Amino acid sequence: MRNGKYKAKIEELLAPTGITINGDHPWDPQVHNEDFYPRVMAKGSMALGESYMDGWWDAEKLDEFFHRIFMASIDSCFCRLSDISNCLLAKIYNFQKIARAYQVGEHHYDIGNDLYKKMLDKRLMYSCGYWKEAADLDEAQEHKLDLICRKLDIKPGMKVLDIGCGWGGAARFIARRYQAEVVGVTISKEQAALARQRCRNLPVTIKLQDYRKLYGEFDRIFSIGMFEHVGYKNYGIYMETARNLLKKDGIFLLHTIGGSRSNVRIDPWINKYIFPNSVLPSPKQITEAVEGRFVIEDWHNFGADYDTTLMAWFQNFEESWKELKNDYDERFYRMWKYYLLCCAGSFRARKNQLWQLVLTPQGIVNGYEAPR
Repeated sequence: MRNGKYKAKIEELLAPTGITINGDHPWDPQVHNEDFYPRVMAKGSMALGESYMDGWWDAEKLDEFFHRIFMASIDSCFCRLSDISNCLLAKIYNFQKIARAYQVGEHHYDIGNDLYKKMLDKRLMYSCGYWKEAADLDEAQEHKLDLICRKLDIKPGMKVLDIGCGWGGAARFIARRYQAEVVGVTISKEQAALARQRCRNLPVTIKLQDYRKLYGEFDRIFSIGMFEHVGYKNYGIYMETARNLLKKDGIFLLHTIGGSRSNVRIDPWINKYIFPNSVLPSPKQITEAVEGRFVIEDWHNFGADYDTTLMAWFQNFEESWKELKNDYDERFYRMWKYYLLCCAGSFRARKNQLWQLVLTPQGIVNGYEAPR
């Protein structure tokens, strides 16, 4: 069999994971096209994702398939020369410069508000929920927003900046519950339009612009799930911008996905199909950008909650597909399913983290007591 040697190699790589090709477990991949094996061996993770989109293989529990892959660090075995060249380009070129800032908005966030309304919670929070005492997705997202506000110690009348405001869920929550004035900024036209609609008659201003063009002075600043789009070449600029916008006695909260190793690019499949020009920061990269600009008052990791959040999103997406498929084709369905469940598996394996950092310009007198 012409593809036998490639199949044998993949089976050898999968041996430590407990995954068996065409096996009986729900995490075992069922291969429908024998060309799958040389394709994946030649092009690594890109081919794994694209062949799934093409219907060449399936797995009943795709999230558990990836959980096992990441737990055994098998993903690192599929690095290809193209991945290396992309990393070299990222070291030379600033993929997140201002001229390219709107690309991820157009590619990902502008693909249809109806999709996100069906998939997300009632506030349209497209970031990790806080499940410590939550019974469902709506509660998890409300508890996350409340946690952020308590960490920021927001008071009525304060001027608050939301860097990466999405569809305005956090801005609306803060304006209504804490009686603060909020300025939100996004690089997505669809997000900005819906955020303005949802925040009408509230002290909320939504701006469609890059964070590097912001001006003014704020009592509090927060950023939820936006730092992943900043790029490692711009971490220092980002922190410097936040520092210049924040009052000396202000507080800045950064909510971001992170990785345990410093990288300059993300997985090539994710980069091409989901989040172009994005990269996950490492602790080292964050602290280097923070150094000389902020005092780190608190660093809270609740990355395991992202697994639960992603599975809730997938359930909503799956249950809504009968309605959504009028606007999206089967290939999109497989792409989106792969994206959500691959990410769930990575957080379940603790390969990726979710951090909230509380930062202050000069440190809080007598210390900071972090809410949980």
